[in-house]
Amino acid sequence: MLDQDTELSVAIAQIVQRLQGTGLCNRLERQAQLSLHRSDIKIESLKEDVKEFLKTAGWEKKLQNAVYRELSVLPSPSHPAAPDDHIKEPLAYMRRAQASWEKRVLKSLNSMCTELSIPLARKRPVDEQRELLSKWNEMGTDEPDLSLFRPVYAPKDFLEVLINLRNPNYDSSDQPSFSSHLGLIQIPLQVKDIPELKEYFSELDLNSGQLGIDDSTHVPPELFENEHVRIGKKVLSEQDSAAAQQYVRQGCPTALRAELWALMLNISNHPEDILYYEQLKSNVIQHDLLADSLIYKDVKLTASNDDYYFVFEDYLYQVLLCFSRDTSVLEHFAYNSASPPKSYIRGKLGLEEYAVVYPPNVAPLCFLYNEPSKLYQVFREMYVRFFFRLHSISSHRSGIVSLCLLFESLLQTHLPQLFYHLREIGAQPLRISFKWMVRAFSGYLATDQLLLLWDRILGYNSLEILAVLAVAVFAFRAVNLMEVTSLAAAEAVLADLSTLKVMPLLQIFLFATVT
Repeated sequence: MLDQDTELSVAIAQIVQRLQGTGLCNRLERQAQLSLHRSDIKIESLKEDVKEFLKTAGWEKKLQNAVYRELSVLPSPSHPAAPDDHIKEPLAYMRRAQASWEKRVLKSLNSMCTELSIPLARKRPVDEQRELLSKWNEMGTDEPDLSLFRPVYAPKDFLEVLINLRNPNYDSSDQPSFSSHLGLIQIPLQVKDIPELKEYFSELDLNSGQLGIDDSTHVPPELFENEHVRIGKKVLSEQDSAAAQQYVRQGCPTALRAELWALMLNISNHPEDILYYEQLKSNVIQHDLLADSLIYKDVKLTASNDDYYFVFEDYLYQVLLCFSRDTSVLEHFAYNSASPPKSYIRGKLGLEEYAVVYPPNVAPLCFLYNEPSKLYQVFREMYVRFFFRLHSISSHRSGIVSLCLLFESLLQTHLPQLFYHLREIGAQPLRISFKWMVRAFSGYLATDQLLLLWDRILGYNSLEILAVLAVAVFAFRAVNLMEVTSLAAAEAVLADLSTLKVMPLLQIFLFATVT
């Protein structure tokens, strides 16, 4: 373990290294150079005068926000001698399970290539490039034959892998507290109990004002909302990411959400950001990937048939196709237990210099951003900060394994009769809730409720609230669930979540549960 001073030094060095060469760093240097021509900059106090100019011009705040973003994303500093794979994931059996899962997914992709006699990637003919460019803003009208393409894996396939995870060094017979865990996840990770969750999500308590609560007994909703909007505008005027993150724990006003999320995620829309998006678009136009057909099929099967999202079909194609070409996303593998899949130039198998890296749900963000480049940046940041954890095997507290264990532990502890009943009839609750959590409830909740939920994900910088909400849904439908006699019947009771109100469910479960 590192002592506190060493840990701070390592963190500072990491952040400085990551910020060097970024657009912000380059803009800061340009502004500092331009300031030298100002009459109020004196040679005898050059350093202090330049710093004061940058602070007054708002650059200090921009730098603070960039540092805050890195602190939100980077893992805790580890010992300098620690190997890279240990930094990504400290548990060896988790690393092995993730590597095995990656091989399985790649095998599925390669099998599809072989069966359909198509390459992983190819350069589009010039005519095809022109055609794609001409219909870039109306790709939803395209109806390619995708009948031969199959999904690489389904959520239930991923769940089966998680269910079979075991720690080879752990003997559950020595730990009666964990051996009494009767859920599907059978590995001993540390997850929060209700008292710890109450403390962690303290801003959600019954006495605090919340957007998404219509019947507060203390403050009329309209008065709270008016005051909350006023504070939100002040937070935006201050341009402080940390303040914005604290603010959204009580929910984002609809009119301010797009700007507040962009502030929290440290998203700008400078000319170089727009240019970068255009370069990704150009890569889509020029090269066809196998993944493109899978993206088309996924959007056609999901968002295109969704009453909320079908109008954004063109945006979805644009963002996801660009995302599959974005090499900057590879940076998140520094703290992701997964590894980027690789392909090799024909005849150069195994030679790293000839390796080519071959690349969750964006739809709700389309309600917030109508500029494709900004929509793209927000989606990318949400993915590399949060959503990748729902699709990779790790011991992280916001990882899908921990969320599954948290869900089962809370349900078994606080709704034991319901848990045992469902287990006895062969309807393990996790088999129902897993698809909600792995998609962060996208496609299940009404859009306004989903955005209120994602406000809290951003506000607490954690996905744990997904597991808490999943338990709260079971608690809300407990009476009906106690009467079912099969998994199909239980799924029918929980088939439609579109009428649920997220915040009352969370508040009642967290703060009205007897512990």
